[in-house]
Amino acid sequence: MRTLPPSLTDDQLTALLREGEERAFDEIYSRYWDKLYYMAHRMVKSAAVAEEITQDTFMLLWIKRETLEIQSLRPYLAAMLRYEVYRYLAKSKQADEIEQSIRREATPSVSMDQEIENRLLLEIITNLTNRLPEKCRLVFQYNKLHDRSLPDVCEELNISPKTAEAHLTKALKIVRASLSNVVALLL
Repeated sequence: MRTLPPSLTDDQLTALLREGEERAFDEIYSRYWDKLYYMAHRMVKSAAVAEEITQDTFMLLWIKRETLEIQSLRPYLAAMLRYEVYRYLAKSKQADEIEQSIRREATPSVSMDQEIENRLLLEIITNLTNRLPEKCRLVFQYNKLHDRSLPDVCEELNISPKTAEAHLTKALKIVRASLSNVVALLL
C-alpha cells in the first residue's frame, strides 16, 4: 500500500477521508494522535483513560467520515475529543453513583425496633448517670456518652488522671448494677 505525500493539507486529507481513503485516515492519525492524547491526558489525568478516549475519537472520525462537515480539521478533532471526554466523565460519574447506590442498599440498616431500643437504652443510662455525684457523672458522660478521651476529660474538669479513672470505675459499677436490675425488670 502506497503512502500519501506528507505535503497534503488537512483539507485535502479530509476530502480523501470522506471518500474512505484509509491512507488519509492514517496520515491524520499520525499527525494528530500525540496532540489529542496530550489534550485528553490534561483533562482526565490518566494515561490509560486518555489513550482510550483518543482511540475512541479516531474511531468515531472513521465511522462518521462520510457524514462529517469538517471546516477545519484541527479544531474539529479537538471538539470531538472534548465531547468524548465529557461522555467518559458522565459515564464515570453515573457508574460511581450506581456503585454508591448498590453499597447503600447492601449495607444493612438499623431496623426501627433496634433504633427505638438504642434510644431507650441511652435514655435509661442518661437517667442513671444523672443520679451520680457531679464529677463522677461528668467523667462518665464525657467519656462514654460523648466519646471523649480520658485525658481530654481530665483537662476539661481540671482533675488528675487517677481521679478520673476512679470516678469512671465508680460510675461503671453503679450503671452496670442498675442496668442489670432494669434488664431483669424488662425481661
